[in-house]
Amino acid sequence: MGQKVNPIAFRTGVMIGWRSRWYAPKKEFSDLLVEDYKIRRYIKERKDRYGKPMYPAIPNIEIERTRDEVRVILYTARPGVIAGRKGERVEELQNELQTLTGRRINIEIVDIQKNTRPELVAQLVAEDIAEQLSKRAGFRRTMKRAMDMAMEAGAKGIKIQLSGRLGGAEMSRREKAIAGSLPLSTLRAKIDYGFAIAKIPQGVIGVQVWINQGMYEEPGNGDDAQTGQASKKPKRTYKR
Repeated sequence: MGQKVNPIAFRTGVMIGWRSRWYAPKKEFSDLLVEDYKIRRYIKERKDRYGKPMYPAIPNIEIERTRDEVRVILYTARPGVIAGRKGERVEELQNELQTLTGRRINIEIVDIQKNTRPELVAQLVAEDIAEQLSKRAGFRRTMKRAMDMAMEAGAKGIKIQLSGRLGGAEMSRREKAIAGSLPLSTLRAKIDYGFAIAKIPQGVIGVQVWINQGMYEEPGNGDDAQTGQASKKPKRTYKR
């Protein structure tokens, strides 16, 4: 089961929160769900005139809805590139999303480097590998380089899997490399997952990355646990 289930979806609602946080009646739910998908796809697939991603290094997009507006939270490793000079690019994106959805959009940018290193974010690692493969770099060397950087950054384990016509071969195949421990079925394990597509002249190559960032911290501390323990005094005996 661990190899077939998205690790993020497996832990959503148990160890991590939802990426879309809003409530809607049954009649409006499907339309808002499709709207969330369109917002995420537009941000990820927006290109500039040179064909490069206009908003790079965004591993996670969260959406919160209220009655008045839609709040879009962008987690990025390059907040300066996303914001642009004096916030011009944010305003441009905000206007484009408002035209796309017909709703009031409020964009917030969060720098992920305050909490973790980009080498430990699976989506960023997958996109970096896909970019290197698009530039015709050797896939084995690219995989090894990404794994070494993640382990040096403090990862407990990493797995990279490539699928497609690797090296320009006539038949597609699958190559994978694993380092460290990767307990996919352990809910307490902080497993990050990322997927990207590399476009090469022979077709496309799928890139999957799993990174073990350690364990989720459990709420509470030792003092609370000690006070919550049952008394060890022997039970009182009653004479008949």
